[in-house]
Amino acid sequence: MTEAPAAPIHFAAVHAGDDSDELARAELYGLLSQLWLAPPDATLLEQFRVAVTEAPQAGGLLEAPWQALVAAMRATSVEAAAAEHEALFYGVGKPEVFVYGSYYLSGFLHERPLAALRESLAQLGLTRDAQRAETEDHVAYVLEVMRYLIAGDDAGVCNLEQQRRFFRAHVQSWVEALCEAVLAHPRAELWRAVAGFTQAFVQVETQAFDLLET
Repeated sequence: MTEAPAAPIHFAAVHAGDDSDELARAELYGLLSQLWLAPPDATLLEQFRVAVTEAPQAGGLLEAPWQALVAAMRATSVEAAAAEHEALFYGVGKPEVFVYGSYYLSGFLHERPLAALRESLAQLGLTRDAQRAETEDHVAYVLEVMRYLIAGDDAGVCNLEQQRRFFRAHVQSWVEALCEAVLAHPRAELWRAVAGFTQAFVQVETQAFDLLET
């Protein structure tokens, strides 16, 4: 058994087109996993300030939410981002916003959706990183699994069909509901932009997988 990569890749820039489409998808999943897991550090903020200037696809569905994300990342600081992340997703007692799939799929944490996810991960030969406090249905984990299924070296596991199955069951089924919860929260600033881009990206991926099935 192998573990899904414990930490997303660091994101510098995305240039879709030609043979880089799959790399661009993987990098976006990695970036979003990183942002949902923890607030951006100084290195990532600096990458956005000096390097990330282009939308993934000009005129596409992602252009406006990408520009909003870039603007929000450039407007925040390490301290402000950390405070917002803590306030929204941790805090004292019950968090303001849950980031676990089982909550959105069943209304409770650690219910049957988590068991189903663990079954899917086992079929892929993936196990939970024991050093992580979060359960596998944390949004960052499922996004990172998608990155792995796109960019991994094992063609028997990392292929388009496995991406489609995992996305349908464990991303499309609830991540947009999480994004709506963040978008509706009055204290969300940076993560309003993160949620907006995540929602648009999930919609683009959904449309792409729909086309594969027609």
